[in-house]
Amino acid sequence: MPNIDTIKKYRKIHMIGIGGVSMSGIAAILKNWGFTVTGSDTSDSESVQSLLKNGIKVTVGHSLEDVANSDIVVYSAAVKQDDPEMLEAQKRHIPTIERADFLGELTRCYQDTICISGTHGKTTTTSMVSLCFLEGLKDPSIQVGAFLKQIDGNYKVGNSEHFIIEACEYVESFLKFSPKAEIILNIDNDHLDYFKTFENIKMAFTKYVKLLPDDGILVLNGDDANCLKLSHDTKAKVVTYGIENEKVDFLAKNITFTNDGFANFDIYYQGKLLDTIKLSVPGIHNVLNALACISLCMEYGISIKDIKIALAKFTGAHRRFEYKGKIDGKASLYDDYGHHPTEINATANSLMNKKYHESWVVFQPHTYSRTKNLLDDFAKTLKAFDHIIVLDIYAAREKNVYGITSKDLVDKIISFGKNANYIPDFEECVSYIKKNVNDNDIVMTLGAGTVTQIGSMLLD
Repeated sequence: MPNIDTIKKYRKIHMIGIGGVSMSGIAAILKNWGFTVTGSDTSDSESVQSLLKNGIKVTVGHSLEDVANSDIVVYSAAVKQDDPEMLEAQKRHIPTIERADFLGELTRCYQDTICISGTHGKTTTTSMVSLCFLEGLKDPSIQVGAFLKQIDGNYKVGNSEHFIIEACEYVESFLKFSPKAEIILNIDNDHLDYFKTFENIKMAFTKYVKLLPDDGILVLNGDDANCLKLSHDTKAKVVTYGIENEKVDFLAKNITFTNDGFANFDIYYQGKLLDTIKLSVPGIHNVLNALACISLCMEYGISIKDIKIALAKFTGAHRRFEYKGKIDGKASLYDDYGHHPTEINATANSLMNKKYHESWVVFQPHTYSRTKNLLDDFAKTLKAFDHIIVLDIYAAREKNVYGITSKDLVDKIISFGKNANYIPDFEECVSYIKKNVNDNDIVMTLGAGTVTQIGSMLLD
C-alpha cells in the first residue's frame, strides 16, 4: 500500500471538475484509500457516471454544501478563481489546490511513479506500458489520457508501488511530479501560447529530467536529437531506443506493414535479436512508441514474451486512429485526436500503409495561437489527404486576439496547389461528405475539440 501520510490530514476532499480525465482517476484512487470524496462538474459524462457507480457523490452544477464539509478543495486548471465553489472555499478558509499540484502529492505517496512525457504519443505509450505491467502481473495504479478498454476506463487503482501516469509539459505541470522513471518520446514546437519559444520548451524538459533520483531510469528517443541531449542532465540510468539511429540500446529493424497498416518488426537489444513484435495499431510512429514501452518494461524485469502478448492486444486508445464504422456501407470512418502538424503527419503516414481508394480529412484546428504559429506546417501536412475540409477553429482556452481564421488555413492550402473546403457548419459538412464519398474511401475526423461529433452524425 502506498504511503499516504502526507495527505492524511485531508479526510474529506472535494473536487471541482471531477469528470476530467485526470481528476476522475485521482478521485478513484482517493476513494480506494478510504478518503471521503465529493465532486462537481458542469455536465454529465461517462466518467461522472463511472464515479457515481464507484460510490462517489458528484453534483452536476455546484454544491456549496460539499465544499463547506470538505478539508481541501482540488480544482482543475479550467476552473476560474471566481467560480462559486472556489469563492465558498475562500470564504470558509478551506485550502484549495490545483490538480497538477495535488497529483504531484500523489506521486510522492508511491515509491515508483513512472511518468510518460513528450509532445506526441503520451496516451498511446502510457496505454502500452500499462498493458505490459498488467500482463507482467505488476498490479500498477494507472492514469491515462483516454478510455482504455482493457481497464474499462481511463484509470485503474492497483495495490503495488507502481503508479503509471501521463506527464504533460503544458504550463510545466510535469515539474510538480516526483518520478522514479521517465520516458521522453519527443520534444516538439507546441504550446507556444505558454512557452513562447522552442528554447523554453527544451529548458522545461531539462528541469523535468533533473527531477529523477540517481537510481532512477530515463528512457529517451535516440532518433530525436533534443531528447538525446537530456542524457547529460541526470545521473539516472539512461536507456535509448530508435529506428534510424543504430547506436541505441533498443533498435527496430526489418519493419513491414500488414494491409491494415500494422507494423511487424524485429527488436534488437545492444545488437542482439530479442524477438519479432507484431503491433495492432497503425503507423511507423507507433513502432517508436512500442520501442519506448519495451525499453522501460525490460528495465522492470517484464519478459519480452509478456511484452509481446500485451502489445499484440493493444488495438489503440480512444480517439487515436480509432475505427468508428462504415458511412452508408461505403467508406471507412476513423477518428483521431491529432491537433499538431507532427501528429497529422504521423496520421497521414499511417494512412499510406493502408489500402483504400481516396482519403478525406475533416480537420478542426485547435486554439488560435497554434493555428497562427504553425499555419504553413498545418497546410503542408494536410495536403497529404485527397479531400480536405476545414471547420472553424476550436478556441479551447483562448480568445481570438491573433486575427486568424480557418479561412486563412484553407487559403494557405490552396496557395500550395491543393484544393480545400472551408465548411463551418457541421450539418453541411456531413451532407457534403455523404454526397461525394465513394466505395473504399477513408474519412478521418481530426482534432482535439468537437470534431468527433461529425463522426456520429456521418454514421447516423
